[in-house]
Amino acid sequence: MQLDHSFTVPASPEDAWKLFQDLARVAPCMPGAVLDTLDGDSFTGRVKVKVGAVQMSYRGEGTVARDETARSMHLDLSGSETRGAGTASATVTATLTAAPAGTVVRVRTDLDITGRPAQFGRGIMTEVGDRIVQQFAARLEELLNAPSAGPAAAAASTPAAAPAEPEAVDLGAAALPVLLRKAAVPAAALLAVLVVVRALGRRSRG
Repeated sequence: MQLDHSFTVPASPEDAWKLFQDLARVAPCMPGAVLDTLDGDSFTGRVKVKVGAVQMSYRGEGTVARDETARSMHLDLSGSETRGAGTASATVTATLTAAPAGTVVRVRTDLDITGRPAQFGRGIMTEVGDRIVQQFAARLEELLNAPSAGPAAAAASTPAAAPAEPEAVDLGAAALPVLLRKAAVPAAALLAVLVVVRALGRRSRG
C-alpha cells in the first residue's frame, strides 16, 4: 500500500534539514511512538495504537539513510505486535524542498501490514495518515519555536529520556469520518427499503 502525504515546516530548508537529522529530537513528535535506542543510523522503538477499546503495541527496528544534496531521508522500518501475530513493515522517503512559507516535507510510504489494522482499506489508512502527519507537523512547529536550552536541550534529546510507555494514537477516532462516509450509501439504501416495506404493510392492512 502506497501512501503520500505532505506538510509545511515554518523553517528554512537548512534549519529543517538539520532538525530532521536529529532523530532523538524528532521521534517524540510522532504520535504514539517512542524511540528506545539509537546507534548511528540504526534504531529501535515502540508504537502504540488504539482502535476503539482495543489497543495494539508494536516493537520494531529501523535504519535511516540520508542524501545531503537532495535533502531526503530514507527509512526502512519493521515491527511486530507485542501481544499478537500482526506485523508491519514500511519504507518511508521524506524529501524537503523550499517553499514561500518555509519548507515543504513530502513523505511517501510503502506500507505492508497484517493483523487487525489490515481490515482498513487504503482510503481509511490515507485519512489516518493525514491526521497523524498533521499532529506530527504541529509538534515539529512547537519544537522549532521552543527556545534553545543549550546543554539541557541536548540532554533531553537522548532516547534514554523517553517515557516508559508511548501514549496510544487513536486510529479509531481518525478513521471514524471515513467509516461513516463509507456507511452512508448502504445506510440510505437500507432506510429506503424499510420505508417501502412499511408502506406496503400499511396498504395491505388497508
